[in-house]
Amino acid sequence: MAKSDGPEAKPDLRLVAAEAEIYNLMKAPETTAERVKRLQLEAHALALEEVEALEKLLLDAASKARAIADGGDAYPVGARELASRLAADLPNRAETLRTIIHRVS
Repeated sequence: MAKSDGPEAKPDLRLVAAEAEIYNLMKAPETTAERVKRLQLEAHALALEEVEALEKLLLDAASKARAIADGGDAYPVGARELASRLAADLPNRAETLRTIIHRVS
């Protein structure tokens, strides 16, 4: 998954053992079992990227919620209260995701 946060953004690359291998033209075609293993590794890497993206979104949402909670009378009282609770809860949820990612990585 490539990031497109600007002209200098670099792609978010995650090396998978099967991808890092240089293809040898003299090598026999991969077996079904080898292909399944390679595809499982790729799927695992993509899934981790998605969870990391969710973690970032939760932290961004927490930041926005904090801004609303601290926004004063410009925001309705109920919205400020809900935003305050989200600002307190979302970083904890993001930390839980980070812990899960590190446990399975």
